[in-house]
Amino acid sequence: MSLKKIALIAAVAFALPAFAQNTLATAGALVIVPAYGEVTHPNDQVVATFFIEEQDKDKAAAASRVNQKMKQGTDIVRREDPKAILKTVGYYTYPIYPEVVPRPDGQPQPRPLVPTGWRVGQYLEVKTTNLANLPKMTAAVQKVLALNGLNFGLAPATIRKLDDERLIATYKNLNERVAAIASAMGRKMSEAVIDTLDYEGSGNYAQQDSAPMMLRSAKAESTEVAEPSFEPGETTLQMRLVGKVKFK
Repeated sequence: MSLKKIALIAAVAFALPAFAQNTLATAGALVIVPAYGEVTHPNDQVVATFFIEEQDKDKAAAASRVNQKMKQGTDIVRREDPKAILKTVGYYTYPIYPEVVPRPDGQPQPRPLVPTGWRVGQYLEVKTTNLANLPKMTAAVQKVLALNGLNFGLAPATIRKLDDERLIATYKNLNERVAAIASAMGRKMSEAVIDTLDYEGSGNYAQQDSAPMMLRSAKAESTEVAEPSFEPGETTLQMRLVGKVKFK
């Protein structure tokens, strides 16, 4: 027998007891295992924001036109989508001052104290799950109001429905990780006992984390508007779990 073979046999014989000792050393070990789960679902809710702005030298005249057009737009939404939830989210009135011309000597020019006009505007938030009717409703409203933004997401009822699926996916991931750890330790999965499960915060809600799709629109005109095209997309909800696993 060659010296190389003798040396190899000796090395293996020396390693076997060491491996056995390492395996035995894991008895009673407490392992902290993070796990993650997620579910994806098509978006079934949208929050659309419409607005109107008017300018006039007469503040009351500008406000009156805003009030009239907002009422018209609101009536259109209610007619096109009776189940939509409406909410006023802003009303503003700002003075308009003449442009300040810089002085030849570079010194700051004081702003005129008397405004030359007024800007008045109002925002309307529309929340609906009727996505099939969204293009038709939006086009009808845009005859009077401008579309300021769209934010697609999941309805609260859908989120509650997906909670069970997230829990199952997260717990499955925990089992897969524990099985991999047990294999790496030279232990059987049956020797692992869950000591503690700590479910930490849940997910990517709307407006969490995902950036809303904003569509800027020019000033609304009272003319026919072609129906826009929208792609609702989908939302992924996540869950994190930390498990404490003890090996017998």
